[in-house]
Amino acid sequence: MAVLQHLLRWQTRRRALDMDDFIFTIISRFNYWGFIILMMIGLFAMIAKKNLVKKIIGMSIFQTAIILFYVSIGVKRNATIPIIENSHHGASLKIDAVNYINPLPHVLMLTAIVVSVATLGVALALAIKIYRKYGTLEEDEIQSQINNQ
Repeated sequence: MAVLQHLLRWQTRRRALDMDDFIFTIISRFNYWGFIILMMIGLFAMIAKKNLVKKIIGMSIFQTAIILFYVSIGVKRNATIPIIENSHHGASLKIDAVNYINPLPHVLMLTAIVVSVATLGVALALAIKIYRKYGTLEEDEIQSQINNQ
């Protein structure tokens, strides 16, 4: 019986420690909450809004949140850029990867930024064409005009 009571006390103490670790993890990752909020704002705008420009801006906000997320996970504290100086006369140089930043996430996000800006430009150009043809940017009004034709 004493063993069971000891086991129950240990289990309760372990749950309290796990909850403290969980709360600390949630609080210490506050930047992720910002990305989630931005992503949800963009998703809400794309789904709930009827105006095409508002949908396009929501898409842009969503893309920006994803880019910020990937840039933030590429950060490494107390690291330097991955430029390795030449060693003297071909001597072998020991390289410790822990001391260098991985540039791949940042390079990929530069590409994503270019694609995002291009997508925004094309979407806005299409919105202008739609406005010239239908005289409105409201989704339901455009749909009713298409159905009446």
